[in-house]
Amino acid sequence: MLLATLLSSVALAAGKAPDPKQRYQRESAACAAIRLPDDRANCLSEASTRFASTQPSRAEDQADILRSNALKRCEPLPASERLDCVARMRGQGTITGSVDSGGIYRELVTREVLEAPAAQIPEPAAPPAAAQ
Repeated sequence: MLLATLLSSVALAAGKAPDPKQRYQRESAACAAIRLPDDRANCLSEASTRFASTQPSRAEDQADILRSNALKRCEPLPASERLDCVARMRGQGTITGSVDSGGIYRELVTREVLEAPAAQIPEPAAPPAAAQ
């Protein structure tokens, strides 16, 4: 790791940032010279992680795929619940929480107005029989 850091420092001191792929290749070559297997593996892992951090993230590059995946979550639901799920996945309703906090909670309140059943007017009671 020390050698990889030194290589990076030299490039930065020269006033230019190294190409990420070239930097990774140099760091990997430096790691290969490390004799202890665990130290070599850690060095290679760090070099790989640094290189991966320079690559575009999938979320920014493939927004259409992410939207499609969000809608796929609704597919196993019964049809009566699927439309509400799709609406939530498309941003309707309220969204709270985050991935960092353990989850995203999406809520959509749908009010249904049901027709009241026709009121039945009770039949008037028969007048009591007159006593004789």
